[in-house]
Amino acid sequence: MGIKRIGVLTSGGDAPGMNSCVRAVVRTALYHGIECYGIRRGYNGLISGDIIKLDEKNVSHIINRGGTILYTARSKEFLNEEGQKKAVSTCKFLGLDSIVAIGGDGTFRGARALSKWGINVVCIPATIDNDISCTNYSIGFDTAANTAIECIDKLRDTMQSHERCSVVEVMGRNAGYLAMYVGLAVGATAILVPEEPIDFERDVIEKIRAARFNGFTHYMIVVAEGAGSASEIANKIKEAIDLDPRVTVLGHIQRGGTPTGRDRVNATKMGYLAVEMLLQGRTNRIVCTHQGTFTDVDIDEGLAMQKHIQKMEVDVLAAMTGI
Repeated sequence: MGIKRIGVLTSGGDAPGMNSCVRAVVRTALYHGIECYGIRRGYNGLISGDIIKLDEKNVSHIINRGGTILYTARSKEFLNEEGQKKAVSTCKFLGLDSIVAIGGDGTFRGARALSKWGINVVCIPATIDNDISCTNYSIGFDTAANTAIECIDKLRDTMQSHERCSVVEVMGRNAGYLAMYVGLAVGATAILVPEEPIDFERDVIEKIRAARFNGFTHYMIVVAEGAGSASEIANKIKEAIDLDPRVTVLGHIQRGGTPTGRDRVNATKMGYLAVEMLLQGRTNRIVCTHQGTFTDVDIDEGLAMQKHIQKMEVDVLAAMTGI
């Protein structure tokens, strides 16, 4: 396949490491003598033609920057056939041979729609939620987890001083991977995730009691946003055992910040692989990791997969919290 021009976009929620990935796509393309164009504001930019040429200067010193220099958005117009036709028309008009789409499930579904119209695409997983079923790891997860861990460690210092119960809400949309990882890392008293059935008495109240019997006077409850509101959890705790929990919603601070080394390196490798795959004629694929190895899957196959909380993490949580 003769590739002359590649377009790259970031879509959906931003994730630390997206810039590192864009940089890798651009530098790898230029290394092979291929022009690279940045599509700004996701699929909205592809519809409207909001596109800029990228070179070494554009991507210089962005490997350490959070967010995305290409901006990101969710496009309602692209969900319908008319919007997709406009995007395809832009690709044809500008002579874009292929699109590298960086983002989550929604981004991949958009790329799949483009592929149905004959556009060659390769997708790269980037979401702090780490909820993409076909890959063990997504760009941005490590940074977001470390940001949340640092915040909770600081919160614990002041909460312990006052012997209080803390309820901390962690992002993740409808997935609990980030909350489970963060909760285990901070030694939470209880972790609530949407993937696991919640018995409030068993999973929260009894664990607080067990901690108190073991001599602790501060209790850290980590809840995934998809498992319920931190405020509602706090109110239920107060009603059940007359504690007065303090609520902290970490929110979008988890999406920002300088990407960790792990996110930078993985993003760089994935961006490189995406371009190499296009050059090899392997299109309509998702770059992913499996058991520590970089690989790829067909978009349809990848989107059809399901992901679950690891049983080992559930078992470890039970052992660490004494129930």
